Amino acid sequence: MDNPFELLLERLTAIEATLSEMKNQSPKMAIDSYQWFDLVQLQTYLPDKPAKPTVYEWVRKRLIPYHKKGKKLSFLKSEIDEWLKEGRRKTVKEIGDDASSYLVKNSKIR
Repeated sequence: MDNPFELLLERLTAIEATLSEMKNQSPKMAIDSYQWFDLVQLQTYLPDKPAKPTVYEWVRKRLIPYHKKGKKLSFLKSEIDEWLKEGRRKTVKEIGDDASSYLVKNSKIR
């Protein structure tokens, strides 16, 4: 069995490393992950500057991540950033590679 002091020292070292890593992160990055937008702020933030009815339609169809308390819509910046990244379209090469790997994986002849 390990020495309890060695185990404690390992855990403290891991905690120090984690705290050091968090300290080195950009404060703006930490703040951004908890930044909330109302509808107008979201419209301004999004690259295509959608109209309010467009955003309401996205919410109705559950296409965009949102939070609702009572009648008020709120949008978490980190979730919106992830949502924007998901909209990336694959290149023709990526689609071809996916198709090839699917055919190889699901081929009945082996």
